[in-house]
Amino acid sequence: MPPFTVLHVCMGNICRSPMAERLLAVAVRERMARRGLDPAGGDDLLHSHSAGTGGWHAGEEMNPPAARQVTTRGGDVAGFAARKLRSEHIDAADLVLTATADQQEYVLALRPDAAERTFVLGEFGRLLGSVDTAGLPPGEATPEAVYARGVALVAAAHAGRRGSAVLSTDDLDDPWGRGDQCFSRVADEIEETVQPLAAALLP
Repeated sequence: MPPFTVLHVCMGNICRSPMAERLLAVAVRERMARRGLDPAGGDDLLHSHSAGTGGWHAGEEMNPPAARQVTTRGGDVAGFAARKLRSEHIDAADLVLTATADQQEYVLALRPDAAERTFVLGEFGRLLGSVDTAGLPPGEATPEAVYARGVALVAAAHAGRRGSAVLSTDDLDDPWGRGDQCFSRVADEIEETVQPLAAALLP
């Protein structure tokens, strides 16, 4: 069984989505360490990756201030290369988190059938708070258990948003070309979603 797969999407795939990709991985490793398990084993439980709606930066490294946020928060930027979003990336994802509502629309234009598993990052963070995690499958640190719990979590979040609209505050500001203070604020907002997500997957 493949690991539970989270796809992060922004515009150029050098700032917001790479930070989300790597900060979610950090959060999962931290949950593993809390359980007294090898943090590296988190890579077998969850696959976090990213892409951009545009391909202007394809092949480039993470934007330097974004990379600084990842490394100062315990993450690793090695091996990252920006890429353009493709339909098969969406097809293979169990959860798609976009930086903005516009990018959510872009994803759904490519793959309308991904609607139930595609969220704006801030929207998903809000919905997580209302999910009754006691009703999810057991939170064991195995690929099968994390996958089952993740799929059920996404379904519960989707059920929780019926009839509600995405809020403007759910969007992540684009920090490209701005200073470290802006990148730090955006990274904080990313962590406000990815850390509870990791905690829900590995309670």
